[in-house]
Amino acid sequence: MAFMDGVFVWHQNLLVGVGNPLLDMSAVVSKEFLAKYGLKENDAILADKNHMSLYTDLVHEYQVTYTAGGSVQNTLRVAQWLIGEPFVTTYFGCVGMDKYSRILFEKATDDGVNVRYQQCDKGEPTGTCAVLITDHNRSLCANLGCANNFTIDHIRTRDNKYLIDSAKYYYISGFFLTVNPPTQMEIAKIASENDRVFMMNLSAPFICQHYTSALMQAMPYIDILFGNESEAEAFAESQNFNTKDILEIAFKICKLPKQNKNKPRIVIFTQGVKPVIVAREEKIEVYPVKKLPKEKIVDTNGAGDAFVGGFLSQYIQELNLETCVKCGMWAASQIIQRSGCTFEGKPSFIYTNY
Repeated sequence: MAFMDGVFVWHQNLLVGVGNPLLDMSAVVSKEFLAKYGLKENDAILADKNHMSLYTDLVHEYQVTYTAGGSVQNTLRVAQWLIGEPFVTTYFGCVGMDKYSRILFEKATDDGVNVRYQQCDKGEPTGTCAVLITDHNRSLCANLGCANNFTIDHIRTRDNKYLIDSAKYYYISGFFLTVNPPTQMEIAKIASENDRVFMMNLSAPFICQHYTSALMQAMPYIDILFGNESEAEAFAESQNFNTKDILEIAFKICKLPKQNKNKPRIVIFTQGVKPVIVAREEKIEVYPVKKLPKEKIVDTNGAGDAFVGGFLSQYIQELNLETCVKCGMWAASQIIQRSGCTFEGKPSFIYTNY
């Protein structure tokens, strides 16, 4: 990456993301449908045997929209939209050998992401995620399918290792802790040893509650940690912080042991319509969110992914944190005015207007 006469010159493969590629199945459903499957509004869980009929019922009972999804893939798609130059981002994940994997590949590539899927031949399907919308809330129930079969060998092949080694920024979701922590740790150590930026997202309360060991193994390597208020509270409870104050939680996470002392940890928590919290070193900043009129909100699914995508699109240009946060808030505000994590046209983010 470089600046030439004051203009940022993009490099391909600047940002690498690793996650679980999923085909999103979105529908507006009743609260009774959520209750039938023991689901909560504004929550995210992994499907178990009790949820296997959910996907069939969803298709039979409601009008379903299909989009390329998965948290990290969504984030990179949004970042690419804002960047406007193809293949600045590279994405790793595992899919099946079916029509859904082809749909995911085509859609993500069309959005400018350099897709490097590992294809699993075990007969399992490409992962899916039910996105269940009630009013302006959403509940996610993911059946990872082949995403569970990602192996560390995939990032060690010659071409993929080159992409990992040559990137400057790395972003992995907490969801990936359920799949292959060794891959996450290998990338984290590459980032630390080469003084590059390793970033993670808490992703969901259950990650903080049930994958604590893997999360805390990664924590010393995390340069930027993203999350929302419910994930922050779940993390604080798992670590016995004895507080539900989001600012205090962010500050305490900043102070956790850090491997690369050159990069003080930054913690960023979104809170829906409440202010975004940014903690770093001895300082905490609070950024008010512009509240959209209720009638403009279509679907809050993808808001968190879009926030990170907007943030990263500016951060990898080495812009200041305020600009990064404002772009993240702007991106999230655009996504929630549409169904699913979708966008169209050229982005119109202007720092001074947000």
